[in-house]
Amino acid sequence: MLPGMLAAAHTLLHPATGLSTLRVVAKTPLADGVCGLTLAAPDGGRLPDWTPGAHLDLLLPGNVNRQYSLCGNRWDPTTYQVAVLREPDGRGGSAYVHDRLRDGDVVGVGGPRNNFPLVPADRYLFVAGGIGITPILPMIAHAELLGTSWTLLYGGRTRASMAFLDRLAAYGDRVLIRPQDEFGLLDLRSALSGAEPGTKVYCCGPGPLLDAIEIICAGLPPGSLRTERFVPKPQGPPVRSTPFDVELARSGVTVPVPPGVSVLTAMAEAGVPVLSSCRQGTCGTCETPVLDGVPDHRDSLLSEAERAAGRSMFVCVSRSCTDRLVLDA
Repeated sequence: MLPGMLAAAHTLLHPATGLSTLRVVAKTPLADGVCGLTLAAPDGGRLPDWTPGAHLDLLLPGNVNRQYSLCGNRWDPTTYQVAVLREPDGRGGSAYVHDRLRDGDVVGVGGPRNNFPLVPADRYLFVAGGIGITPILPMIAHAELLGTSWTLLYGGRTRASMAFLDRLAAYGDRVLIRPQDEFGLLDLRSALSGAEPGTKVYCCGPGPLLDAIEIICAGLPPGSLRTERFVPKPQGPPVRSTPFDVELARSGVTVPVPPGVSVLTAMAEAGVPVLSSCRQGTCGTCETPVLDGVPDHRDSLLSEAERAAGRSMFVCVSRSCTDRLVLDA
């Protein structure tokens, strides 16, 4: 599913809360500061299928929602695997997973959903920084399955902090491992200089890495680069600082949205709640179709072409350029 396309119904989701529960069946160390979770349905039943690039929402104590990329075997029908980096300056989600979550515990889960899909290409260049390797792993497995040419440039602070090196070793010289303490920052220009026409570049990692690769790839054909961010991309001020109206076509309600109030909040206060998770424009949960008006896109998901088309918006962060927006809600 491409970003900008509306999420299909998720069979894992509870119709009222948007969440189901999965049980932790294994918790394993993967690297310094990284642990892996294997999750299964409490009854051991089949889980919804997923595609490379998909993530799960984990609902942790304190009403903390965190998104983690699926990195296991997508053909395994009964378990999901995610990897969690301990974030010392985070808001407590990763610390809970590392310090308190145990085998047998049950966690709330939403998804899987995919805002970072692998699209067909003649060849792929994958670039991963740190825990950004997680969505790339199933992409590599899929490229292998299709017989598509690919290479991976993978960086991290130290070799010991980089997860899945043993799993990647099987791919030989198609994988370039570049810990920062040994090689410095990733040489993106060198990696991209050898990219042949028809190459799709997929990059996931910390913000500075994504900012740098977006600059370097600016001259490539549109759609050549696809990125996924774990934290929101910095945004400038909204297009307008005055109120606007949102007409909810299916609900027959029009709600005013004053400055400082999100469309998501205004909709909920009007009795038209929308399923949401990150509230930062990074997870894609709250995507809503736009029937009329011009959105002020403030998410970190849509491509420039999708923003220009204006067919949908993420109501947790995006606003309006026009006096009135009409949404299919």
